[in-house]
Amino acid sequence: MPAEKVPDTPVEVLVDLLTKAKEIAAASGNVPEELASHLQKALDIARGLDDYLEVMTTQESEPLAELYKKTVSHDWDQVHKEGKTMFRLPKECITGHVEGQTLKMLIHMSQAKRVLEIGMFTGYGALSMAEGLPEGGCLIACELEPYLKEFAQPFFDMSPHGKKITIRTGSAMDTLKELGASGEQFDMVFIDADKNNYINYYNFILDNNLLRLQGVICVDNSLFKAKVYLKDTTDKNGLALREFNQFVSNDPRVEQVIIPLRDGISVIRRVSVASECSRSQSKITDDEVFRGVKGRTILERMRLDGKVAYVTGAGQGIGRAFAHALGEAGAKVAVVDLDKARAEAVTTELTLKGINAISIIADISKSDDVQKMIDNIVSKWGAIHIACNNAGINMNSASEDTSLEEWDQTFNVNLRGTFMCCQAAGRVMLKQGYGKIINTASMASLIVPHPQKQLSYNASKAGVVKLTQTLGTEWIDRGVRVNCISPGIVDTPLIHSENLRPLVKRWLSDIPAGRLAQVTDLQAAVVYLASDASDYMTGHNLVIEGGQSLW
Repeated sequence: MPAEKVPDTPVEVLVDLLTKAKEIAAASGNVPEELASHLQKALDIARGLDDYLEVMTTQESEPLAELYKKTVSHDWDQVHKEGKTMFRLPKECITGHVEGQTLKMLIHMSQAKRVLEIGMFTGYGALSMAEGLPEGGCLIACELEPYLKEFAQPFFDMSPHGKKITIRTGSAMDTLKELGASGEQFDMVFIDADKNNYINYYNFILDNNLLRLQGVICVDNSLFKAKVYLKDTTDKNGLALREFNQFVSNDPRVEQVIIPLRDGISVIRRVSVASECSRSQSKITDDEVFRGVKGRTILERMRLDGKVAYVTGAGQGIGRAFAHALGEAGAKVAVVDLDKARAEAVTTELTLKGINAISIIADISKSDDVQKMIDNIVSKWGAIHIACNNAGINMNSASEDTSLEEWDQTFNVNLRGTFMCCQAAGRVMLKQGYGKIINTASMASLIVPHPQKQLSYNASKAGVVKLTQTLGTEWIDRGVRVNCISPGIVDTPLIHSENLRPLVKRWLSDIPAGRLAQVTDLQAAVVYLASDASDYMTGHNLVIEGGQSLW
C-alpha cells in the first residue's frame, strides 16, 4: 500500500485541512448547507490550482521527463540505508515540472550566462536552468552528496544542454570560498540546500561579489509549507527560513519579492548603485563613471530601445546582419531592398524574433524611391533615429576597359545613392535634433585590393568616406552624427562563385587574421555607432578588415 503523501506546499496544506474540515462537516448533522457549500468551493479552488499550473505550463524536454520519472521511482530510503548518502532525501523535496520551467524562464528573463546552484539534489532544477542558458553558458552545481552526481550525470549526458553543467561535490561553503578566491562571478545564484545556512551563503555571495551587477539570487522553499508565517511554528527549517526571509527584507543592499509558486521562490536583486553609494562608508567618487551616464551602465547605453532604424541593402549579406543586430538591440527596423522577396524574408526573420519590422522596396539610385522610403518610415513610426546606408554594388574590370556605363552605375548606387539617403534622412534628423547615420564604405577606400581590378568600386567607396567626414563635421552641432564602417573581404556566397573562388587563397595570404570576415564580425560596430555610447564620434571610418590594410 503506497505511503500517504505528505503535504509539501501551502496549497497542499490548505487542501489537507479543507478535506478534514469537509469530512467533519459531513459527519456532523447540524452544519448549515451554505457553510458546507463554501467549504467545497474552497476545496475545489485549492485542489485545482497545482493541477491547473501543471497542465498550463509548457511541457518539459524528454531528458527532464526521464530524470523526473527516475527520481520519483527511486528508493531514496534504501539508498540512505546502504550508506550511499549522508542524509535521507525526501521525495517531496524533488523539484517538479512547474518549478523547473519557472527556473528556466527566470534564466531567459535575466539573460543569464553563468549560474551557480547551491544544492543540486537529483539535478532536475540544474538541467532545467541549463536548457535556458545560451550556447557557451555554464552552470556550477554545488552538491554535498557524491552519490547525487553519479545519479544525475547519465541524464545530463543524454541532453545536449548537460555539457553546460559542472558538478562540484563537497561542502558548499568551501566551494563558494574557492570561487570567490578565483574571482568568479555569476548572473544568477539559486539556493536550495541546507536551510540553516541560507544566511551564510547569501552573505558570502554578496560580500565577495560572486553576484554580478544586476544579477539575481533565487531561493527555493521560502514559504516552506506555510511554516514561515504561522505564529505557532516550531519546525526548525520553517524557523530558519523565517529568519532568512526577514534578514533579506531588512538588508539595504537588495530588493526582494517572494513568488507564492508551490513552496515559494524568492527573487532577490541588488539595489541601484546610487543607493549603494549613499550607504557606503568608503570615499566614493560619485560621478558618471561610477553611476553610469544618466544612471545607465555601458551595456544599457548600447541598447536601442524605442529607436527607429532603416537598413538599405538589407535583403542579404551585411545589410541583413545589420538589420538583425539593430533589431536585437531594441530598434524598430525598416528592411529596405530592391528585391521584394528578400526584403520580406528578412522582415519575417525579424518578426519571428519579436522585432518590430517592415519591408520597403526601393532603388536608392532613384531620388523618388529614396524620398518615398523616408516618408513611409516617418509615416509608420513618426521618426528616424538610425539610418544605415548599406546598399552597394561592385563590378570588376581593368581600368583601361572600364566603361562610362559601369562607372555611372557604380557611382549612382554607391555614392550618389548614399548621398541621397544621407540627405533625406538627415533632413528628418536635423528637425528632430538627433540622429545616427552609418554608411557602409570599404577597406577599398584605404588600399587597392588585389589582384581583382575594381576602379569604379574603389573610387566610389573612397567617396563614401569623404562624404561621411564632411557630413559628420557639418551636422554634429545639430545632434546628428555621421560615421562609416569599412569592412574587409566578407565571406558571402558570392565570394565562393566560380569567378572569385580562385582568388580566396590569395586574399587569405594578405590578411593577418588568416580568415575572411563574417557578417557577424560587423554587427557590434553598427550597434555601437547607432547607440548613445558613440555620441562623441563623428566623421569616423571604422575599419574592420582583420588587419589587411596594415600589410
